[in-house]
Amino acid sequence: MHHSRFCTFIIDCKTDDLEAAATFWSKAFGRETKPDGTANYIPLAMKDGESLCEVQLVPHESRVHLDIETDDIEAEVKRLTALGASEVERIKTWVVMQAPTGQRFCVVRPQTKGFPANANRWE
Repeated sequence: MHHSRFCTFIIDCKTDDLEAAATFWSKAFGRETKPDGTANYIPLAMKDGESLCEVQLVPHESRVHLDIETDDIEAEVKRLTALGASEVERIKTWVVMQAPTGQRFCVVRPQTKGFPANANRWE
């Protein structure tokens, strides 16, 4: 069992399948998508007190940077790899990963005060 949570951002996706991109991120973060009828955005349903996050369709290369904080880096890397992410590089105490749609992100030790409040608990 471990905990993890992320900290925010608009996730730009150059893709032919925005739904699949949003599905990956919703599963990665443990949040449902909440389509609002906007063709280029799919918001994620965030908990009270969390920052907002939207998956956005873009014509330029996919890009974003965000961190997923966790109390078990190896377990979180394994979970995200099973969802389709790939490991790019290990640097000191964190792991750089890449989502199926090309965004880079890091899996890091807890960074925020109060962790694991509002974090997902993964078995």
